[in-house]
Amino acid sequence: MNSILDVLGVICMVTGAIVFAVGAFGLLRLPDFYSRLSGVSIAAGLGTALLLLGLLLHFPTLENTLKLGLALLIQLATAAVGGNAMARAGYIAGTPASPRTRYDDLAIGKANPTSEADDS
Repeated sequence: MNSILDVLGVICMVTGAIVFAVGAFGLLRLPDFYSRLSGVSIAAGLGTALLLLGLLLHFPTLENTLKLGLALLIQLATAAVGGNAMARAGYIAGTPASPRTRYDDLAIGKANPTSEADDS
């Protein structure tokens, strides 16, 4: 039974590392600040969850389950708030979006909004 958990743990940890690598690749390849931030935030959440699950499968105790569950909860909560705050700060600073962006929900109410609401 222990060897099965070890193999599953290694699979989870390697998958988590791959998710982080894809997030890092996305940081280099995605077209604008907002896409990059979204890609990195998603990769960080999923990668961390997989790494912690792999760690739990290597050391499956109730104490470790509570510790890792709390660590994952705190990480996901703070990453979501941090990602939102960085995106908002970039928007307020006037960071340009990719030309492929079709609408801007936050621009509603500004002098020249570029939203789909104007198309109707």
